Amino acid sequence: MTRRAESKKMVKGFVFWLFTFSLLFSYALLIVLLGGCNGQETEIDRIQSKPPAARKAELLQLLDRKFENPEAHFELGQLYHAEGQWSRAEYHYKTALSFAPTDRQTQAAMVKLLLDSGDAAKAETYADLYMSRVAGSVSGSLRLGSGFQKQKLDEYALACYRRALGLAPNSAEVHKQIGYYYLSKDNKVRAKEYLTRSFELDPGQPEVAGELGRLGVEVKIPQETETLDEMVEESVKQD
Repeated sequence: MTRRAESKKMVKGFVFWLFTFSLLFSYALLIVLLGGCNGQETEIDRIQSKPPAARKAELLQLLDRKFENPEAHFELGQLYHAEGQWSRAEYHYKTALSFAPTDRQTQAAMVKLLLDSGDAAKAETYADLYMSRVAGSVSGSLRLGSGFQKQKLDEYALACYRRALGLAPNSAEVHKQIGYYYLSKDNKVRAKEYLTRSFELDPGQPEVAGELGRLGVEVKIPQETETLDEMVEESVKQD
């Protein structure tokens, strides 16, 4: 009986340290991968924290080094857009799209630019074109909808979200994004409706549970079905 207890203790300790090591290794690997994949994003983020004039100068330097940088073109387009320099903004948006044709954020910004510059008809044509390109894609519709939402083009954003919902009525992700949209509009009734449905479809969403809690909805996050002790018990039985 004592040897069995000692064996169980040793196995439990081994499983615990193996589990801990696996977590630490996975976390370190994730940091390395993200750093390697998103180095350019980090540079853009650093530039975004600066005043407009400094941002513009650094973005132009980035393009001198690598002209085919869609994110830098997009950011420059945003700066010129904010200044009311329509033709320069359009040039950089179009250049960004030539290098990244499926960038939904830039597509939404182009529609916003056309509206702001007074060409509503062309803006509607572009919006219809972009939405038709993602008509059969849930993820594409969500990304374009998010782009329109960031540009405060609510009508187009909702059209994209409804299209995504029609394609995937039982998608937790779709309901979550629509719920967050209504939350951003302070429409708590609709936000609660969609976030509740999202959580019903996928209870493993602590961030959604948190939002529902703030909205006054009582939710219960499911616990892990198998604890570490149960894993050890099973391991000992197999010895």
